[in-house]
Amino acid sequence: MTQLRKKVLEELERRNYSQATARVYVGAIRRFAAHFHRSPDLLGPEHVRQYQLHLVQERKLRPHSVMVEMSALRFLFLKTLRRNYRRDDLPLPKVPDTLPLVLSQEEVSRLIQAAANLRHRTILMVLYSTGIRRAELAHLRPEDIDKEHMLVYIRQGKGGKDRQIPLSRNLLEQLRTYYRTLKNRNGWLFPSIQAGRADQPITDKVVWHACRVATLRAGIPKAVHPHTLRHCFATHLLEAGADLPTLQVILGHTDIRDTAIYLHLSTRHTR
Repeated sequence: MTQLRKKVLEELERRNYSQATARVYVGAIRRFAAHFHRSPDLLGPEHVRQYQLHLVQERKLRPHSVMVEMSALRFLFLKTLRRNYRRDDLPLPKVPDTLPLVLSQEEVSRLIQAAANLRHRTILMVLYSTGIRRAELAHLRPEDIDKEHMLVYIRQGKGGKDRQIPLSRNLLEQLRTYYRTLKNRNGWLFPSIQAGRADQPITDKVVWHACRVATLRAGIPKAVHPHTLRHCFATHLLEAGADLPTLQVILGHTDIRDTAIYLHLSTRHTR
C-alpha cells in the first residue's frame, strides 16, 4: 500500500465514511493516477479537467458516474492533500433530476420467484421486505433477526447509524428455511463461499449478481439492481398507507426530503 493510499483511507476512516465509499473513492483515485501514469499528488486542476473530459467524451460515462469520480478527486485534493483549490477548480457535473425505477408488486413477485437458488431468493426477499441497502444486507448476522419482537436490527448502517425494521412473518419463515440449509455458519447470515473468504460475509457484488440473474430469468426488460428493491419497498409501503416520518425512520434517512421522493413514485398519492 502506498503512503498516499494509506493517507486517503485514514482520512476516510477519521471522517466515518463507509467501507463501500472508501472502496469507490480509492478505485476512482487509482484510475485517475493510471490515466496519467503519475502519482496523484503530482497532478493538479488542469489534469482533473482533462480527466473529466476523458470520462465524458471517451468513456461516455453518465453524469452520475462522473460525479462519483469527481467527488473522489475532490476528497483527495481538498481533504487529504489539503490543496488550497476552489471548488470551481474541481467542478461536479449537473446530474439530471430523474425519478428512480420502481417495479409493480407483480414484477417484484416474478423477480423473487425467478431467483436462481434458495440463497438468491432469500437475498431478494430480504431486500424487498426490509428496504435495506445491499451493504447492510451483506453484514447481517443471525442475531440481528429478532423473532421475539419481529424486528431486524441494522448495526452501523449508512452514516454509522443503528436502526430497527419490522420483520414480516413471510420473511421469517424464509430465513428459517434458508438457515437450516446453511453449511458454513461463520457468524454471518450470508457467509461467503469463495475460497479464502471462509470467515467473511458475501460481497456487494454477490447481492448485485443475485438481482441481475433473477431479472434475466424473469424476463423483466428493465435495469433492475439491488437498490431498485429498496425503492419498491418504500413506494409500495406508502401505497399501503404508511406515513412519511415512519418511512424515513425505517429507511434510515437523515433528511425527510430524501424520503419525500417516494411520494412522486406512489400511484396512490398521484391519484
